[in-house]
Amino acid sequence: MKIFRKLIPGWGVVPVIIFLMLWELIARVNLISGHFFFPPFSMVVAEFYCLTANGVLGKNFLSSFLRVLIGFSFGSIAGLLIGILMGWKSLIDKALNPIISLIYPIPALGWLPLLMLWLGIGEILPIAIIFICSFFPILYNTSTGIKMVDKNYIRVAKSLGASDREILTSIVIPLALPNIFTGLKLESGMAWRVIIAAEMVAIPTGIGALMMKAESLMRIDIIIVCLIVLAAMCFIFERFFLFLETRFTARWS
Repeated sequence: MKIFRKLIPGWGVVPVIIFLMLWELIARVNLISGHFFFPPFSMVVAEFYCLTANGVLGKNFLSSFLRVLIGFSFGSIAGLLIGILMGWKSLIDKALNPIISLIYPIPALGWLPLLMLWLGIGEILPIAIIFICSFFPILYNTSTGIKMVDKNYIRVAKSLGASDREILTSIVIPLALPNIFTGLKLESGMAWRVIIAAEMVAIPTGIGALMMKAESLMRIDIIIVCLIVLAAMCFIFERFFLFLETRFTARWS
C-alpha cells in the first residue's frame, strides 16, 4: 500500500472522481426521475458558477461564515477557559459539574425556540446557537483531558519547585492538547451543520436560508450546491484544527 501511494500521488481522490463520474452517468441516462430531481454533476457545477458570478452564493456564504466564526470563537474560548478551571480545580468542578451534566445533553437546536423568544430573530440568534453548540463539548473535552494527565508528572514538577501556574501551563495543558483538539475538530464541523439548520428555521440570509428558498422553487441543483459548500467548509475547518494539532502536539507524540 505504501508503494502504491508513492507511485500515484494523490490517489485518494480517485474514489471521488469515480463517484462524480457515476453521478454524471446515472443522471444523464435518467435512471432517477430525470434531470429535474437528480441533476447531473456538470449541471450543478454550472449552477455553482452562476450563483458565484451573480454574487448570491458569496453573499449568503459570507453571512453564514461570519456567524460560525464569531459563535465558534467565543464558544471555544469560553469552553477552554471554564474547562481548564474545572479540570484543574476540584472545587470548581464539584460546583459546576452537576449543572453542566444537566444542560450538556440538550441538543443545540433544542434551544432555538427559547432563544427566539428571548433574543428575537436577528443576527445574535444563530451566533448564540453556535456558541452553545461549541461551548459544552469543548468544555467537556478540555476538562477531561486535564483530569487525565498523569499525576506523577505533577508530583515530580512540584518536587522540583515548579509553581502551580508553571505546572498548568508547561505540563498539564500541553499534555491535554490531544483531548482539547479532539473537541475543536468535532465542533468546528458541527458548527456548520447547526448554523444551516438554524438559518433554515429562523434566518432570512445564509446558506441555510438559500437552501430553503431553493426548496420552495424546487431547484435541486441549488440545494446540492449548498450541500457541497457545507461539506467543503466542514472538511476545511476540521483539517485546519488537525493541522494545528499535529503542529502543537508533535513534540509530545
